[in-house]
Amino acid sequence: MSGMDGMYRYFIYLSYDGEAYHGWQIQPNGLSVQECVEKALSTLLRLPVSVVGAGRTDAGVHAALMVAHFDSPSLLDGGFMTDKLNRLLPPDISVQRLRAVKTDAHARFDATSRTYKYYVSLAKSPFRRRYTYRLFQTPDFELMNRAAATLPEYEDFTSFSKLHTDVKTNNCRVTHACWTQEDSCTWVFTVRADRFLRNMVRAMVGTLLEVGRGHLTVEGFRKVIEQKDRCKAGTSVPGNALFLVDITYPAHLFLD
Repeated sequence: MSGMDGMYRYFIYLSYDGEAYHGWQIQPNGLSVQECVEKALSTLLRLPVSVVGAGRTDAGVHAALMVAHFDSPSLLDGGFMTDKLNRLLPPDISVQRLRAVKTDAHARFDATSRTYKYYVSLAKSPFRRRYTYRLFQTPDFELMNRAAATLPEYEDFTSFSKLHTDVKTNNCRVTHACWTQEDSCTWVFTVRADRFLRNMVRAMVGTLLEVGRGHLTVEGFRKVIEQKDRCKAGTSVPGNALFLVDITYPAHLFLD
């Protein structure tokens, strides 16, 4: 269970409201979720602990489920750790569980899929305003779904990527992309892929809304992807309505 250096590796499952944070990843000039989690773990284990997240959510983006890994020199009681961490962490970050994994398991590189949801609201709501993007005109969701259905046909999503990022490839495999109605005034866009680029979902939603408003045809949406040019895509929608909701891993990584 432990490696040559006697360390034990754990996946930590978290959820957080991203409003108060400059994203997941540690930043030099703002508070991050990663920083809060590392501080809590270091306090509990009484030694410096670094965590590696499954991905980087941008400033203001939320996670119903984020997974990260960290190493401990001793075996940990998952239930005890979960309880203690939740007492230490601020109210907008919670730990759901800890799972023992193989020492070479990697929260980011071993993830086989990630799923995001983006919520839009067709009516003013004082209670949902923090977690939905308000639309003042109802777009054609059927047309947007026809455009979204083309996404699995492509691999290179440069058109939906933040410029000047440090990734080696802009290729992703989208396996699901669909708009569904939650209630009379709320619609949600659910998208699943093996990986996502910086700003990808927000740029994707912004461009799909261009289709829904009649400013872009389904064929035009295809051309946006094929041109591999961020300037050709729509404006990125705000991050407050975006949630990371699921991350999957191969079963063989887990020891419990």
